[in-house]
Amino acid sequence: MGNAAIDIVIYHNPECGTSRNTLAMIRNAGIEPHVIEYLKTPPNRPRLVSLIARMGISARQLLREKGTPFAELGLADPTFSDDQLIDAMIEHPILINRPIVVSPLGVKLCRPSEEVLDLLPSAQRGAFTKEDGEQVIDAAGKRIGA
Repeated sequence: MGNAAIDIVIYHNPECGTSRNTLAMIRNAGIEPHVIEYLKTPPNRPRLVSLIARMGISARQLLREKGTPFAELGLADPTFSDDQLIDAMIEHPILINRPIVVSPLGVKLCRPSEEVLDLLPSAQRGAFTKEDGEQVIDAAGKRIGA
Protein backbone atom coordinates (compact mmCIF):
# COMPACT_ATOMS: atom_id res chain seq x y z
CA MET A 1 0.00 0.00 0.00
CA GLY A 2 2.86 2.40 0.77
CA ASN A 3 3.91 2.26 -2.89
CA ALA A 4 1.41 4.97 -3.79
CA ALA A 5 3.91 7.51 -2.49
CA ILE A 6 6.77 6.19 -4.64
CA ASP A 7 7.39 8.63 -7.45
CA ILE A 8 8.70 6.89 -10.56
CA VAL A 9 8.73 8.50 -13.99
CA ILE A 10 9.27 6.62 -17.24
CA TYR A 11 10.02 8.38 -20.52
CA HIS A 12 8.20 5.85 -22.64
CA ASN A 13 7.58 4.97 -26.26
CA PRO A 14 4.67 2.52 -26.51
CA GLU A 15 6.00 1.37 -29.91
CA CYS A 16 9.23 0.10 -28.28
CA GLY A 17 9.33 -3.43 -26.83
CA THR A 18 12.12 -2.55 -24.38
CA SER A 19 10.07 0.39 -23.15
CA ARG A 20 6.93 -1.76 -22.80
CA ASN A 21 8.86 -4.44 -20.87
CA THR A 22 10.35 -1.81 -18.56
CA LEU A 23 6.93 -0.31 -17.84
CA ALA A 24 5.52 -3.78 -17.15
CA MET A 25 8.32 -4.55 -14.65
CA ILE A 26 7.62 -1.30 -12.80
CA ARG A 27 3.96 -2.30 -12.58
CA ASN A 28 4.96 -5.86 -11.56
CA ALA A 29 6.53 -4.24 -8.47
CA GLY A 30 3.13 -2.76 -7.60
CA ILE A 31 4.08 0.75 -8.69
CA GLU A 32 2.06 2.87 -11.10
CA PRO A 33 4.58 5.28 -12.60
CA HIS A 34 4.07 8.63 -14.24
CA VAL A 35 4.26 7.71 -17.92
CA ILE A 36 5.57 10.40 -20.23
CA GLU A 37 5.24 9.50 -23.88
CA TYR A 38 8.28 11.55 -24.80
CA LEU A 39 7.50 11.64 -28.52
CA LYS A 40 4.22 13.42 -27.71
CA THR A 41 5.59 15.42 -24.78
CA PRO A 42 9.36 15.73 -25.25
CA PRO A 43 11.53 16.98 -22.42
CA ASN A 44 12.62 20.59 -22.74
CA ARG A 45 16.32 21.38 -23.01
CA PRO A 46 16.97 21.96 -19.27
CA ARG A 47 15.14 18.72 -18.40
CA LEU A 48 17.07 16.72 -21.01
CA VAL A 49 20.39 18.18 -19.83
CA SER A 50 19.44 17.30 -16.24
CA LEU A 51 18.47 13.71 -17.15
CA ILE A 52 21.77 13.17 -18.98
CA ALA A 53 23.73 14.56 -16.02
CA ARG A 54 21.78 12.45 -13.52
CA MET A 55 22.40 9.31 -15.58
CA GLY A 56 26.11 10.11 -15.62
CA ILE A 57 26.38 9.60 -19.38
CA SER A 58 27.26 11.78 -22.34
CA ALA A 59 24.70 13.13 -24.76
CA ARG A 60 26.19 10.79 -27.39
CA GLN A 61 25.46 7.78 -25.16
CA LEU A 62 21.78 8.75 -25.14
CA LEU A 63 21.52 9.02 -28.94
CA ARG A 64 19.42 6.44 -30.70
CA GLU A 65 20.55 5.50 -34.21
CA LYS A 66 18.04 2.87 -35.35
CA GLY A 67 14.85 4.24 -36.88
CA THR A 68 15.94 7.87 -36.53
CA PRO A 69 17.44 10.64 -38.69
CA PHE A 70 20.85 9.93 -37.04
CA ALA A 71 22.64 9.12 -40.31
CA GLU A 72 20.92 11.83 -42.36
CA LEU A 73 21.95 14.44 -39.79
CA GLY A 74 25.54 13.20 -39.82
CA LEU A 75 25.49 12.64 -36.04
CA ALA A 76 28.17 9.95 -36.20
CA ASP A 77 30.65 12.80 -36.69
CA PRO A 78 32.69 12.83 -33.46
CA THR A 79 33.22 16.59 -33.67
CA PHE A 80 29.62 17.29 -32.63
CA SER A 81 29.58 18.68 -29.08
CA ASP A 82 27.16 17.51 -26.40
CA ASP A 83 25.30 20.80 -26.84
CA GLN A 84 24.90 20.16 -30.58
CA LEU A 85 23.73 16.59 -29.95
CA ILE A 86 21.22 17.81 -27.34
CA ASP A 87 19.96 20.39 -29.86
CA ALA A 88 19.40 17.55 -32.35
CA MET A 89 17.50 15.51 -29.71
CA ILE A 90 15.31 18.50 -28.87
CA GLU A 91 14.54 19.05 -32.55
CA HIS A 92 14.04 15.30 -33.23
CA PRO A 93 12.90 13.57 -29.98
CA ILE A 94 13.03 10.17 -31.71
CA LEU A 95 16.83 10.51 -31.33
CA ILE A 96 16.46 10.16 -27.54
CA ASN A 97 17.06 6.54 -26.60
CA ARG A 98 14.51 5.02 -24.28
CA PRO A 99 13.21 4.15 -21.83
CA ILE A 100 14.60 6.55 -19.26
CA VAL A 101 13.40 5.85 -15.72
CA VAL A 102 13.62 8.34 -12.86
CA SER A 103 13.20 6.97 -9.35
CA PRO A 104 14.22 7.91 -5.81
CA LEU A 105 17.09 5.41 -6.33
CA GLY A 106 18.50 7.04 -9.44
CA VAL A 107 18.05 7.71 -13.14
CA LYS A 108 18.90 5.20 -15.87
CA LEU A 109 18.53 4.44 -19.52
CA CYS A 110 16.94 1.02 -19.05
CA ARG A 111 18.46 -0.95 -21.91
CA PRO A 112 18.11 -3.84 -21.40
CA SER A 113 14.80 -3.48 -19.62
CA GLU A 114 16.02 -5.41 -16.55
CA GLU A 115 18.13 -2.35 -15.67
CA VAL A 116 14.94 -0.94 -14.14
CA LEU A 117 15.11 -3.51 -11.33
CA ASP A 118 17.99 -1.55 -9.75
CA LEU A 119 15.74 1.54 -9.57
CA LEU A 120 12.71 -0.06 -7.94
CA PRO A 121 12.37 0.26 -4.16
CA SER A 122 9.80 -2.58 -4.20
CA ALA A 123 10.37 -6.22 -5.07
CA GLN A 124 8.72 -7.86 -8.04
CA ARG A 125 5.37 -9.37 -7.04
CA GLY A 126 5.54 -12.44 -9.24
CA ALA A 127 6.98 -13.98 -12.37
CA PHE A 128 7.77 -11.76 -15.33
CA THR A 129 8.46 -12.79 -18.89
CA LYS A 130 9.54 -10.26 -21.51
CA GLU A 131 7.62 -9.95 -24.76
CA ASP A 132 10.25 -12.04 -26.55
CA GLY A 133 9.61 -14.94 -24.15
CA GLU A 134 12.69 -14.44 -21.95
CA GLN A 135 11.78 -15.07 -18.31
CA VAL A 136 13.57 -12.53 -16.11
CA ILE A 137 11.68 -12.90 -12.80
CA ASP A 138 10.68 -16.22 -11.25
CA ALA A 139 7.40 -17.02 -9.49
CA ALA A 140 8.92 -15.92 -6.15
CA GLY A 141 9.68 -12.46 -7.60
CA LYS A 142 13.44 -13.10 -7.79
CA ARG A 143 15.62 -12.09 -10.73
CA ILE A 144 16.73 -15.05 -12.85
CA GLY A 145 20.43 -15.25 -13.58
CA ALA A 146 21.39 -12.30 -11.39
